Amino acid sequence: MTTALTRSATPLADTLRLALQDDDTVALDALADAVPDGPRDRFTTLLTLYSLHTAPVDTLGSAVRHQHRPALAGLKGRCEAEWLAELEDLPARAGRDDATGVDGLVGAMRALAARDRLPAVYKWLARDAEWDDVVRFLALEGGPDAGFDDLVAACQVGLTGAPKMELAVNYWDEMGNGDPAAVHTTLHDQLVEAIGMPRIPVTEQPVAALARSALGGMLATNRWLQPEMLGALGLIELQAGPRCRLVLNAFDRCGAPAAAYPFYEVHAEVDPRHGQDWLEKAIVPTVSEHPEWGPRILRGAAWRSAVNAAFLDEVTGALGVTRDTDPDADRTAAA
Repeated sequence: MTTALTRSATPLADTLRLALQDDDTVALDALADAVPDGPRDRFTTLLTLYSLHTAPVDTLGSAVRHQHRPALAGLKGRCEAEWLAELEDLPARAGRDDATGVDGLVGAMRALAARDRLPAVYKWLARDAEWDDVVRFLALEGGPDAGFDDLVAACQVGLTGAPKMELAVNYWDEMGNGDPAAVHTTLHDQLVEAIGMPRIPVTEQPVAALARSALGGMLATNRWLQPEMLGALGLIELQAGPRCRLVLNAFDRCGAPAAAYPFYEVHAEVDPRHGQDWLEKAIVPTVSEHPEWGPRILRGAAWRSAVNAAFLDEVTGALGVTRDTDPDADRTAAA
């Protein structure tokens, strides 16, 4: 039977990973009543479970057949139920219930996006960070749309009319509008190579970074959370453009190589339009047809806001970044 050989901060995740690696069905079934040993263990476990649903099949090998194994489905449900209860208690949910109707929802989404559109750590990148710190932060950040193309593809399942068309347009942009060299993941790969960006192991990432990554997996693998997913992805689009412009400012100041620019340039240019179109062409018609989705769309946006803010707060503290704001940086990014 597969067991984790040494004590770690992620004993459940380690056991799960080894059992999948060894195709050990006895060890997998023994997880039927298992519980994680704290948040890091929970998120690492969830990320492993989500990989069975979303990772390239050729990287999973025989483990992929355990995607819906009852013991793993139960483990996934328990971890998610605990996390969902925590998300509902986060401060970002304040004000959600005040938004009524389509106009109220749109206003609430815009207000939520504006609340922390330009966090202190991005302003620090733009004006003060040493190059090594810029690279380290970007390695943790993962770009504004790490895996975003697959999330959009999952989110459009079952939608019709204008919302489905808007997500298709968004996805086509992610695919470089048909140019393989302009596919956003390809541009990110070029960025990684150009700046020597390290791939930070899960064991070395902050817990908040794990939660941020896991949110997309939870939304993509639970059909009942489709409204929340529509809101969470919309918030990403609403916030990414100004942040990308500050990253470009950091590149200019630090003399980044030319191949580093295209990934952030394209997002600085298109994401403001994506955010506007996501609101007007995906969310508005959806809520007009299904008013009961409105509070849930805003709830998903609030989850994304809270999870991302926790990540940025943790990274800001770890890097020793001052939280004082700079109006000039605000104007530069918003221009």
